[in-house]
Amino acid sequence: MTTVRTPTLRGQDPNTRKPRTRFPVGATDCHAHVFGPQTRYPFLPNASYIAPDATPADYARMLRTIGCERGVLVQPSVYGTDNRAMLDALRSGVFAFRGVAVVDANISDRELDDMHAAGVRGIRVNLASETSGLTLEDGQRLAPRLKERGWHIQFYLELTKLADAESKLGALDIDIVIDHFGRVNAEQGIGAAPFQRLLRLIKRDNCWAKIMGPYFVSRSSPAFPEVTPLARAMVEAAPSRIVWGTDWPHPGARAAMPNDGDLADLLAEWVPDETQRKRVLVDNPARLYGF
Repeated sequence: MTTVRTPTLRGQDPNTRKPRTRFPVGATDCHAHVFGPQTRYPFLPNASYIAPDATPADYARMLRTIGCERGVLVQPSVYGTDNRAMLDALRSGVFAFRGVAVVDANISDRELDDMHAAGVRGIRVNLASETSGLTLEDGQRLAPRLKERGWHIQFYLELTKLADAESKLGALDIDIVIDHFGRVNAEQGIGAAPFQRLLRLIKRDNCWAKIMGPYFVSRSSPAFPEVTPLARAMVEAAPSRIVWGTDWPHPGARAAMPNDGDLADLLAEWVPDETQRKRVLVDNPARLYGF
């Protein structure tokens, strides 16, 4: 019998505010997670946090409120390579979902094909922790098999600590995606070395990035003004390879839980041009995830 553990995080704000900015048809939230129930999807014994339940139906309700018609579920670290919660959500039919999985280095072709049929279009590699599954070398070994399926490798990393990121990631012969602004410090500005490293990376034809999770790089909630110059610089550097996400239900927002309506309106500040905003919300995600 699974022991139900007490959540260590607050739950998401259930009262999503309708954004002032209307999203275009086909708008996509490219980064979110689902959790629970624990009796069916237990957390890892050494999970770094325990999240309250956040179901696919809850997520779909939020998406409809902010005006998104598609969503991308990313496997959270606290489930390890047990992707069942995400895969069941993809297969549920409650919304138009795609997924990014966390896999074992020795995953079989049959498992990859089953995931692809469910809607998975990439794997996530966590380079910010030394004890969190796949290494960069594992990603290199898996890359040919992933590329055959049209998948990508998404990286969670801290560019402040990874000075050789350009040479390491640049050697990968597959599309890569950097999430959470590469965990740079927004307060240091666009001229800081880690952010300049990020800009050089995303200028490569195979490198994408997600503008999302401002609370990972700034403490100035809820407007996060230091993040705006970073987001705008990233869009200018790679207008056809930038996507946006809410990071719902915000397991990384430890100080102040955001309202997803406010995050949606931040995007209008980050990408003020309506035509470019459509590329970020609709066109770019359609290419990356095969919607």
